[in-house]
Amino acid sequence: MSREAYRESLDELRADVESMADGVLWQLRRALDALEGGDRGLAREVIEGDERVNRRYLDLEGDCVELIALQQPVAADLRFVVASFKILTDLERVGDLATNLARYALAGSADVVSDVRVGGIGETVTGQLRAAVDAYADADSEACRAIADRDDALDAACQNASDAVVRELIASDPDRWEIERLLDDVSRLLLTIRDLERIGDHAVNVAARTLYMNDGDLELVY
Repeated sequence: MSREAYRESLDELRADVESMADGVLWQLRRALDALEGGDRGLAREVIEGDERVNRRYLDLEGDCVELIALQQPVAADLRFVVASFKILTDLERVGDLATNLARYALAGSADVVSDVRVGGIGETVTGQLRAAVDAYADADSEACRAIADRDDALDAACQNASDAVVRELIASDPDRWEIERLLDDVSRLLLTIRDLERIGDHAVNVAARTLYMNDGDLELVY
């Protein structure tokens, strides 16, 4: 491979990572819409779309392995390929979590979800992931640090939402015919909050990989 073709391959990899991120964010937004609106048809579309995300991930994983094996990149180029591979893994896992949200939409009650305003957390998480992908695209180290700095506030919001769910459960007085349905809904809601928090963690991972890619800096990697 000529040097020019090699550089084009690296540019294509960056564009492909951004493209996969756009697809995953689309899945995530649709899953949140299905969850909040109780749209079962939309939820099924998200679940069916997960296979497309998985295939895309495997194709791009192969491209990364091929670049490393055949071109043996060094220094900044090697950091770029390795970071991109790790980011693809985070994106694939966000796709899995979006599928989880869609499954909760199929099984649960939209009213319970709306009562604790999970939608606000969903918007925050989506914004964090979008910002992380943009930081990767722009090789923006300062943006990466800002994303990590905001993660504590997201974690606190998730904890507060979980606490509110538990308080509402304790305060409720369902009859014995309703208690099983209520517990199922509460369990799904707590899982929803947990999965949103995990998506936020993956956004921080994307920022950490990008910071390493840019500067060889491991300060955000954990």
